[in-house]
Amino acid sequence: MKILVVQNRMGIGDSIMFLPFIEAISKKFGVAVTCLVKKSSKADELLKDNKFIKEFIFLEREKNEGYHDGIMGSINLIKKLRTCSFDKIFIFNSSLRFCLIAKFSGVHQIYQYPLFRKRKQHIILTAKNFLKRVIEIDVKNDPVINLEKKLIDSAKSEFGIDDKKKNILFGIGGSGPTKRVPANIIIKTMELINNIYDCKFFLATGKSNGEQKILNEVLNSKLGKNCFALDNYKIYNILPIIKNCNLSICNDSSFSHLSSALGVKTIVLMADTPLIYGNYSSKMYPILPDGENSVSHNTLGKEKINSHKIFLKFKELID
Repeated sequence: MKILVVQNRMGIGDSIMFLPFIEAISKKFGVAVTCLVKKSSKADELLKDNKFIKEFIFLEREKNEGYHDGIMGSINLIKKLRTCSFDKIFIFNSSLRFCLIAKFSGVHQIYQYPLFRKRKQHIILTAKNFLKRVIEIDVKNDPVINLEKKLIDSAKSEFGIDDKKKNILFGIGGSGPTKRVPANIIIKTMELINNIYDCKFFLATGKSNGEQKILNEVLNSKLGKNCFALDNYKIYNILPIIKNCNLSICNDSSFSHLSSALGVKTIVLMADTPLIYGNYSSKMYPILPDGENSVSHNTLGKEKINSHKIFLKFKELID
């Protein structure tokens, strides 16, 4: 039996959030599945050692210029899927386009979200209800990324990770400026922690100008000597470093998802996105802006993230 899973959201976090559902399908039918994903999801780096996933097919769509864009792009994708002769396809979206692609690809059994219902879909509950409805399985587990022990041990040696210290990941980047907590709040949090604990801070960011500005402010602070920047490393090389950390403090970013999936307790600074992105895992502990009982898009609360609240949660979790 050959099974294709379509998860066409673009982010690293999306790859991780949908992982339990992909694994549940594989377990149900007793075969490793093929995943159709976007390259930007980094699924091939994150999940290359996942035994439930056989291979990846990359959806190439790029501002109407990608190989799979438009009518000709759909035809190209149909030709590719036909050569694979899939028996079943699970489509984690409500797109008519993917429904038609699946039909013309000759897939015998097509399972998909209800068509034309994209608005206000809950990213987790919709996926849970989908698999419950079509194949009668309940998915309740947290996402988990497994790493070989030799990779973890090698990173520990290479990066001088000392068990006598508190090794902390700070995910100070973020896909948009409204998600990135200002450097002064990050530095204040580090100071509060470092006053009590002997720490090494690993700083995770992307390469955008806004992220680099925050990174440089932290590195140029008095705690810069305790910091190690990870922005020049690939995701796959960063994973074992995160696994060696005692705890993570991250903006709502790819690193909060990675950290929690690696089993590291993760404080998530929720400034401007729905709360579900910071509390779907039992390893996540969200911090909300002062004065807010919940968060969503346009909360715009990054300036109201409280360093003392972060520190108190850190102390509670680390002790």
